[in-house]
Amino acid sequence: MADAPKHSVSVAGIVVRDDGRILVIQRRDNSHWEPPGGVLELGETFEQGVRREVAEETGIAVEVERLTGAYKNLPRGIVALVFRCRPTGGEPTSTDESRHVEWLTPDEVHEHMDPAYAVRVLDALSDTPSSRAHDGVQLVAS
Repeated sequence: MADAPKHSVSVAGIVVRDDGRILVIQRRDNSHWEPPGGVLELGETFEQGVRREVAEETGIAVEVERLTGAYKNLPRGIVALVFRCRPTGGEPTSTDESRHVEWLTPDEVHEHMDPAYAVRVLDALSDTPSSRAHDGVQLVAS
């Protein structure tokens, strides 16, 4: 099946503090604001991947609470599984991947992030999981 489509699986953590602020990063490679996350490694569970990615990009340790959405970047074939998390320790720290690490309000998330990423954060604040597709920036109608 050489012609079979190939997909990459990524995970992201929407880390919400008790005061409602959400952990986000400004990426070094493209300066975009996004929730922390990245490619799931072979042999890694979804939850292990979320904990690893959040810690690597922010310095914050988390407990993964629940799946909040599945998102597909149509042009790039990336499927992202997004999980709501709560912080359990650490201090926000810039890394090789993140220029800035900040705790933002939901309104600030909407202001700073492209719609394809802001919706992941805002979906995680609801009780119902979502599935959406996007073109890398804008959502695509289902």
